[in-house]
Amino acid sequence: MVHFCDQKHHVVVIGAGFGGLSVVRELEEPGVSITIIDRSNHHLFQPLLYQVAGASLPSAEIAWPVRSLFRHREDVRTLMAEVQDVDTDSREVLLKDGSRIDYDTLVVATGATHAYFGHDEWEQFAPGLKNLDDATTLRARILSAFEQAENTTDPALRAAYQTFVIVGGGPTGVELSGTIAELARKTLKNDFRSIDPTETRIILVEAGQRLLTAFPESLSEYTRQSLEKLGVEVSFGQPVTECSAEGVVYGGQPLPAKTIIWAAGVTASPAARWLKTEADRAGRVIVGADLTLPLHPEIFVIGDTAAVTGEDGRMIPGIAPAAKQEGQYVAKLIQSRLKDEKPVLKPFRYRHQGNLATIGRGLAVVDMGRLKLRGAMAWWFWKIIHLYFLIGTRNRLSVAISWIWNHSIGYRGARIITGGKSPDPDKSAVHSRSEE
Repeated sequence: MVHFCDQKHHVVVIGAGFGGLSVVRELEEPGVSITIIDRSNHHLFQPLLYQVAGASLPSAEIAWPVRSLFRHREDVRTLMAEVQDVDTDSREVLLKDGSRIDYDTLVVATGATHAYFGHDEWEQFAPGLKNLDDATTLRARILSAFEQAENTTDPALRAAYQTFVIVGGGPTGVELSGTIAELARKTLKNDFRSIDPTETRIILVEAGQRLLTAFPESLSEYTRQSLEKLGVEVSFGQPVTECSAEGVVYGGQPLPAKTIIWAAGVTASPAARWLKTEADRAGRVIVGADLTLPLHPEIFVIGDTAAVTGEDGRMIPGIAPAAKQEGQYVAKLIQSRLKDEKPVLKPFRYRHQGNLATIGRGLAVVDMGRLKLRGAMAWWFWKIIHLYFLIGTRNRLSVAISWIWNHSIGYRGARIITGGKSPDPDKSAVHSRSEE
């Protein structure tokens, strides 16, 4: 068993996402030591992942080494490791390498992954977008599809390479559709000799009846119209029933497509299994009003991993602002407990800060309650908000320069394909990578 600062109250945080880091930032107490455990060595700014996949930004601009974020905090230790289980009786986290980390308080903030609704076999043909590996793999597939189209003389095969299907009409699906459309019709339009990138088909398939269901219907309709002006084909009410190396089937009709991207749903991490507790249909741990596990007040579950019901009876969304608020709440509650303050904090209350989604260059939608924006003004608002939440001045400046450059001339610099393997599903593209 590994002990860290035995004389202090040991808080173990599993997950270095928005929720986990929020706990660590807020919890700086003389009598507390903190261990962060994550499979990756970096914190990722997920809202901009689609721009890495679309070759607008290099991955280094939206990710930061966790160790560097807390290099001046001697009370914080970081472990790059994979959690295998949690022993709630002995209060230990079991790692895949066999070691055990003891805790006094445990915070589980492990996020979510792709949900294929019982068809996990589709993942190799339709990867999703949740981490940097996903983004660089998708970028390799997208860029290599054009290269493969250029290299073939078979009209049917060329059309399949120039057909992109995005499954799911939420923010990720909308943003990916828009960025691929602009990549094909603007950035790449003069780069090839045998193909015309502007003839590329981008099909956004949504099983429901509108896009961006968390937004007002007027903004959803504006989004549809804007995507169609960019050349995206939007399909409603016809769920995908098959994904393969040949393409997709939706509405009962097959569509040959060599690039399929999954943006239709998520499922929580295995945290409920580790904790041997009740979960909802999406695998999220059902927690109490103070975000603790039933019968285990020393265990908190937050972010995408937790099923939290708001005051209005609705489930709190799995978005970054919610995770950050939950992390701040948990830190304050731990501090209150350590100081033996009574009464402790009131139940967690989520303060909705609005919804934002970008559609394309100069196009976005913003819903801030009474304030609703669309078009260029919403686009600038979206950019300012995201620059504000990026970590570090260098990253803000770097991203801002990339955006200004891309907006001015439509050039995307992160278009280098590496990895040595074809992104064609027929050739095990799921393992290919694209790096800066």
